[in-house]
Amino acid sequence: MTKIGCPYGTHRVIEPQGVLPQPAWKIDNTMEIYDNELLIEVDTLNIDAASFTQIKKGAQNDIAVMERMMLDIVEKRGKHHNPITGSGGMLMGTVSKIGPAWTGNVPVKVGDRIATLVSLSLTPLKIRKIRKIHIEKEQVEVDAQAILFSSGIYAVLPLDMSPSLALAILDVAGAPAQTAHLVRPGQNVLIIGGGGKSGMLCLYEAKKRAGVTGRVIGIGSSKGSCDRMRHLGYADEVLQVDATDPLQVMKAVSEVTNGQMVDVTINCVNIPNTEMASIMATKDRGTVYFFSMATSFTGAALGAEGIGKDVTMLVGNGYCRNHAIVALETVRESPILWQVFHELYA
Repeated sequence: MTKIGCPYGTHRVIEPQGVLPQPAWKIDNTMEIYDNELLIEVDTLNIDAASFTQIKKGAQNDIAVMERMMLDIVEKRGKHHNPITGSGGMLMGTVSKIGPAWTGNVPVKVGDRIATLVSLSLTPLKIRKIRKIHIEKEQVEVDAQAILFSSGIYAVLPLDMSPSLALAILDVAGAPAQTAHLVRPGQNVLIIGGGGKSGMLCLYEAKKRAGVTGRVIGIGSSKGSCDRMRHLGYADEVLQVDATDPLQVMKAVSEVTNGQMVDVTINCVNIPNTEMASIMATKDRGTVYFFSMATSFTGAALGAEGIGKDVTMLVGNGYCRNHAIVALETVRESPILWQVFHELYA
């Protein structure tokens, strides 16, 4: 008997009825697949930076408490959908079963190692055991299963890099791809959180697109973040500034741009209350791309209105056409990025 589910996964929604899996409070994580679903044996979760930071702070860096918090989220919701940040992450695993009516766009077969490019906040997940939490990588080794809907996007893992490294890059693939799309030659570009995982990729793409006539500015809150940006060499200016202090950020950016401010701001930080710094550093008719899932888009909209700032603000859509290819090629193109990412995430 044919058992076909909705390609967007609405057949898995338990509560509330009538919504898509991502905004749903709870979804069905029974691992018996429908004919148009794909079953994955999961070995690694790459938790979204905002979610991981919140869990780590909530557990006061206690690994055992973090483990209980993650298991509790999945037990209650059928997915790793952080109720505080609203975000999830992505996963890596091996395809174990493909439904006969599967219609995924990327060719895949049983036994392939893949990384999902859709959020854990909508992915049915069942964790049998957490094996290890890697604080420094924001990755979790698990014994688990997950289901991918036929509308879900994924990438077969490349052979020229370790799975852990590929997963770290693919986790933030939308950021460098959107940067490549937004930045034009000769522009002033600001990367807030330029020393982080997504920020480093954005620095490279911004410099590549802005060219020798453009100017790329990186902001980091810590010395380590700023040192990393200087080591990469893609930022024309590196500023150690607290991104939650909009007036301080505006002043620092004004000083290095002779009051012109920037044409494009890319916000990659994983903490809240950085919306106004992004807006105030950007010139009128400029563009702000909020990649961070810690962003309050209500706060950003009302804040820009409150100071009379006419900027285009883009929601941090993690999907951009060919974003996986762009992100992987970004690291391949830059020997120093390859080195840094290999040291941090391989």
